[in-house]
Amino acid sequence: MSDLKSEMVQLLARYGHIGFTFVACIFIGLGAGIYLDQKVFDGSTAPWFTFIGLAFGIAAAFKSMLEILWKYSGDDRDNKPGPRKK
Repeated sequence: MSDLKSEMVQLLARYGHIGFTFVACIFIGLGAGIYLDQKVFDGSTAPWFTFIGLAFGIAAAFKSMLEILWKYSGDDRDNKPGPRKK
């Protein structure tokens, strides 16, 4: 594969990882909140745990996104041309 194609595949994998993780965190938090409302507390707390689960899911999604971006930003600095600092 040419360098351009391999770089495009690598970037697609990075952004796909961010998107999939972001959506998965939100759905897991929302699902946990719905489960708590409907199964554990028999609907007496609806929709409070759904909102709380959604908020935790969104917070986890942003935390995960920032961790992934910080991890990848360190990789980009290593690949830049020029003198390297040791």
